Amino acid sequence: MAQCLDQAARITVVSGGKPAAELLRDGTFDIVLADLSSLSDLAEHSDDAVQRLVRLASGALLVALSDGVSVSSAVGAMRAGAHDYVAKPINGPTMAARIGELAQRHGKCRSLGMEARNAAGLSDFAGFIGASSAMQFVYEQIGRIATSSAPVFITGESGTGKDVCAEALHAKGQRAGKRLVAINCAAIPRDLMESELFGVARGAFTGAHEDRKGAAELADGGTLFLDEIGEMDLSLQSKLLRFLQTGTLSRVGEAGVRHVDVRVICATNRNPMQLIAEKKFREDLFYRLHVLPIHLPPLRQRPTDIMVLARHFLARYATEEHKSFGDYSAEVSSMLTAAEWPGNVRQLQNLVRRLVVMFDGGEITATMLSAADIESRGVTPAVDTQPRSERRPPILPMWQQEQRIIEDAIARFSGNVSLAAAALEISPSTIYRKRQGWSELASAS
Repeated sequence: MAQCLDQAARITVVSGGKPAAELLRDGTFDIVLADLSSLSDLAEHSDDAVQRLVRLASGALLVALSDGVSVSSAVGAMRAGAHDYVAKPINGPTMAARIGELAQRHGKCRSLGMEARNAAGLSDFAGFIGASSAMQFVYEQIGRIATSSAPVFITGESGTGKDVCAEALHAKGQRAGKRLVAINCAAIPRDLMESELFGVARGAFTGAHEDRKGAAELADGGTLFLDEIGEMDLSLQSKLLRFLQTGTLSRVGEAGVRHVDVRVICATNRNPMQLIAEKKFREDLFYRLHVLPIHLPPLRQRPTDIMVLARHFLARYATEEHKSFGDYSAEVSSMLTAAEWPGNVRQLQNLVRRLVVMFDGGEITATMLSAADIESRGVTPAVDTQPRSERRPPILPMWQQEQRIIEDAIARFSGNVSLAAAALEISPSTIYRKRQGWSELASAS
């Protein structure tokens, strides 16, 4: 069976390879879903049939479908020119995300009219945008653990969206009707942090003219988000540990205790195990908080999301500034996708906003990008005095090297875990199991 979506958003279903070939000769289609078991009337071998359909499809995205996970069928279909291979049964949302990722990778979002639909649909996930396999894994984690009341420990580089993750966990959990109270442990002076977290009793110190609730009490029944938890003073960490163990707190200057029911979510962009080794973070507090870990991948590890995000921000800020912009030029798209993005999504967001403010509209060109990209122009590379022959890249832990190999393979096959597993000569279940464990390793390495 071949399923084809044409420019009028019409789905055509045929029951064999020959009818599909005739249809492709006479019309123009955007997507072809080809069930390998139905192509025997077109060619003796399925890969030969796929090759003929690819030639007739005139650049359409062709996805091969098959029962079970057949390594030989997958490899044969991909070698014959299929853009992807999917094992049946098919999950609708997963297939839609896969097609969106393929369209982005092969520059067909505009012809398929998927840009706006992708951005709108993905942004509905509590503020997250991205259809890459890495982000789908994050969404799956959030969906599984949002309804729990156990502590969540979010790790990730600066700008990856740890605050968005905390908001998503709260919004999709059972405490969504109550308050989410966030406190940045790095932004509040240490001598004020305890009163901000646990509150103050009247007369506790000069200027304390009335009782005041802290963040923990304000979040009673809801969620307490402790951002940059690694910056919390050690003396306060012991009080936070007691609060987590007993569910009680005392305001500064108060003798009695108060019972509070909150779910605690914390986040850090630092290596918690390094902080523990440096005696800057209590090990017992870490294991009390590190119950449900989530690791947010950096933008450079999900390149298929870059242009989705860039177009989303362009539309958003153009509306705010009352300007009219087209799309990014092909050269700019390539430059953005190839960039490292050390500041992650926040850096990309700032760059797009700067583009919108600096220019009046039209297509985003390389000249415009160069003028707006002040981070790249403003950084002077450090002089490396080490002889070239002695320079060596840093040695990553084994699990990080393994993660990079597996994620690169998945990206190579457009998010198809089964095909990536076949290429790596491991089982798909091994990839899923390792992905499940990477979040914990990212926090504990």
